[in-house]
Parts: sequence; C-alpha cells; structure tokens
Amino acid sequence: MSESTILIVDDEAAIRDMVSITLDLAGFSSISAENAHDAHVAIIDKKPDLVLLDWMLPGGSGIELARRLRRDELTANIPIIMLTAKSSEDNKVQGLSEGVDDYVTKPFSPRELVARIKTVLRRIDDKQKNKALQVFDLQLDPTSHRITIEDKPVEMGPTEFRLLKFFLMNQEKVFSRDHIQDSVWGGNVYLEERTIDVHIRRLRKALSSVEGATIDYARLVQTVRGAGYRFSVRPA
Repeated sequence: MSESTILIVDDEAAIRDMVSITLDLAGFSSISAENAHDAHVAIIDKKPDLVLLDWMLPGGSGIELARRLRRDELTANIPIIMLTAKSSEDNKVQGLSEGVDDYVTKPFSPRELVARIKTVLRRIDDKQKNKALQVFDLQLDPTSHRITIEDKPVEMGPTEFRLLKFFLMNQEKVFSRDHIQDSVWGGNVYLEERTIDVHIRRLRKALSSVEGATIDYARLVQTVRGAGYRFSVRPA
C-alpha cells in the first residue's frame, strides 16, 4: 500500500502542494491535476491507485468526472475520495450516490485524510485478492488457484502464479525488480540478482504452453529496458 500512487485533483495549488507533502510523509507517491480534463488524461495515462477529487473544478465538476469514470469500463473500479468544501448532507449523499468511495470535507486533518486513504485502499485490496482476473481469454482464479487460456488449463509453479496475479492486478504499470521482489516474495526475502528474471522466463514459458492459442500471452509480459517489467496488452 505504501507504494500506491494518488492523483490529487484540485484547482488550488496550495491545496495540491499541502496534500502532496502529506502523502509523501505517509509513504505514498502523488501526481496532480488542476482541472477535470487534465485529471482524466492523468487517470488514463498514469493509472493511479486512488483519486482525491475536488467538487468544484474548472472545465467540469468533480462529480461529473466521477460519473464519467464510473461509466467507463477501464476506470470504473478506480477508488475515488471526494475532498471538497461542500459539506452539506445533500452533497455527501449525492457524491456517494455517484459511486465515490469516501467523502472528506475541507478543512481536513492530514492524519484523518491518510487514514481514510489507507482504509479505502485496504478495502479495495481485500476485494481484489479473491476476484477472478481476466485478460482476453486468459483467466486466473485465486480461489481455485487455477489458470486457463481459452478454457485450457495452464500449469505453472506457485511463484509464477503469484507473479502473474501481481501483474494482472497492476496492468500497464512498470515495476522495478526490487518492487516485484517486495510485492511477490516479501521485503525480508533475499534473492540473487537474476532470480526474478528466471521466474519471468518461466512465467512466459508457461503462458506459451497452450498450443493454438490465438494470442501469445507471453509477449504481454514485457521487459522495459533499464526500468523493469510490465504486463501490457499494448505493443512493447
């Protein structure tokens, strides 16, 4: 959770800066946008883990943006916390009715904001852990611990299973070897320098094991030179 990226959407630079410092001190990374258009572009391009969204924005309200995100399959599940001066009960009810995950009013306590963010991310993470993950005809079921491609079983070791699950839950993001190690093996495990590369090769081999598959899923596990690896349906 400490590696999560938070998008701060607010037209006041002072608020963006203050929240950014708060998030940095709490171990998060942050990006920011000052209007609805820039926020939507950042969400599509950067895939933040959570959005802090002001209600009143130039070029469209935060509620309109939240509604747009919930309608789009690509962004429907991104967590949203409204961070706004609109504090009436009607405003809160409207925000929650539009599908936002939490509602924090200005002025706010930085400690409370961080606690709210962690709570929402934890809740989302708990939901995702047992959710079947699918990309095209590749499906991973954490509950039954099965992987299929076009309904044909794919055999792979437990480490490759965890590695694939990590990638499927974090698509289109680039991760360093250190980040992958911490997320898949745990931060207290020592690995030799090329251990992760070996398991990536094994994962690709397993994903290529289904004969006649219409998609080469191994190619979706992409090497990003000088940075690490990502799982992406886009060309490398």
